[in-house]
Amino acid sequence: MTLKEVKTGQTVTVEKLLGEGAIKRRIMDMGITKGVEVFVRKVAPLGDPVEITVRGYELSLRKADAELIQVK
Repeated sequence: MTLKEVKTGQTVTVEKLLGEGAIKRRIMDMGITKGVEVFVRKVAPLGDPVEITVRGYELSLRKADAELIQVK
């Protein structure tokens, strides 16, 4: 399952980052790394962006980036 498929109000754990190169590095720089817990706060009406809480701060991610984050 990817972060894009998670419902509002759920907390999940990052299992794997699927991107390559600069995209993967950018996601990691935002604090999203393997084993970290992510809480999905809300999703915009059209599904993009997704607002999450990670490591104590709020972050908005595009759907394309959320698809690259595998969670459990």
